[in-house]
Amino acid sequence: MGWLDKLMGRSKQAAGDAMDDPAMHEEGRHQEAAGEADDSASMHEDMAQEERQREATERAESDNT
Repeated sequence: MGWLDKLMGRSKQAAGDAMDDPAMHEEGRHQEAAGEADDSASMHEDMAQEERQREATERAESDNT
């Protein structure tokens, strides 16, 4: 759930700024980055799955001809 990590990370950054707590701000920044990485990994895995599906379909069609 990358979007949730990004949201929580942004919240922690804002809370860290409001409370003048650099450690909390940094923790939020890292959590947001982790959420972005999760989203990116999911997107790339979806693209890879689509490519595998396309290849399998093409292979099946070429075997039938």
